Amino acid sequence: MPQRDPSRTEKATPKRRRKARNEGNVPKSGELNKAISILGGLIGLKILLGLISERLSEVYLYFIKQSFNISLNRENIFHLLIYSSKQIAIMVLPIMTFILLLSVVSLRLQVGPLWTTKPLQPKFKNFNLINGIKRLFFDVKTLINMLRSVLQALFVGIAPYIILKTELSHNILNLFYASIPQISSYILQTGYKMTIYALVPMFIIGLADLAYTRWDYEENLKMTKDEVKDERKQAEGDPTIKNKQKKKMLSVMQKRMLQDVPKADVVITNPTHIAVAILYDPTKAPAPIVLAKGANKIAEKIKEIARENNVPIKENKPLARALYKSVEIGETIPEELYRAVAAVLAQLYKYKKQR
Repeated sequence: MPQRDPSRTEKATPKRRRKARNEGNVPKSGELNKAISILGGLIGLKILLGLISERLSEVYLYFIKQSFNISLNRENIFHLLIYSSKQIAIMVLPIMTFILLLSVVSLRLQVGPLWTTKPLQPKFKNFNLINGIKRLFFDVKTLINMLRSVLQALFVGIAPYIILKTELSHNILNLFYASIPQISSYILQTGYKMTIYALVPMFIIGLADLAYTRWDYEENLKMTKDEVKDERKQAEGDPTIKNKQKKKMLSVMQKRMLQDVPKADVVITNPTHIAVAILYDPTKAPAPIVLAKGANKIAEKIKEIARENNVPIKENKPLARALYKSVEIGETIPEELYRAVAAVLAQLYKYKKQR
């Protein structure tokens, strides 16, 4: 008897569930559908019994009348066939339609909205004779299906036995004095009672089968931890590759940023940990722009480039921290920092004029 893979301990991911669903692999109980279909047929028969009785009477009378007057040739036989088919359709189609609707609703409630033709496609691996024999004798599902069928046959067979035994000992002798309509009514009522008795165990088996089917479905969908990791990598990208790409992007951004430092009007520092390069050009923006910023090694690199290109370096701890936290590279400074930055730029312009 095959056992489940013990390494499959993780619940199925949404992607795995969607894939299984698209392939038509959904949990549903065929036994519950059978019970609902029989119940639908029983309800439809009970509702339309009067109509069926009238139609049958009409058909019997029609054939009895025609039997004396009609000659059996091809044309008349064809006419009788069409007439019989129409009458049978009028009696049977409403019941069959009602059963179909109940079956569709039952299936919809079990699996939800689903339309796929993949289960109809032939799977040649299922035609393997050896695997078929193994599944027949050693598969757990086969044994469970066999047990379910035996239980269903047993209960369905017991119900008519109980009813018939009761009727034989109490009511069957009364039929000797009954008329034909009374006998017909008795047969219908007894058959109805037998069907109801058989439906109770069928529904119990169907609900148990649905619970087992859903549990088995979840167990079969379970994944190993490696499968979950691989799927997450495919969805989000490999973390190693993403880190490498991020480092490359940061490196490119740093190079571009450091290339803009010589264009700055001033570099405001912390003085050792932070450096922010600022440019004020009214033709480009109404407020000063942050060309570059950095901490620790990058801050040292900004200051080094500033010295090489004679860009003034101004120490202002509160302003340097505020600019570093609140302004991104390429953005204009916020309104609340206008005065502080303007004061620094004014000092620089005054110093340049004096020189």
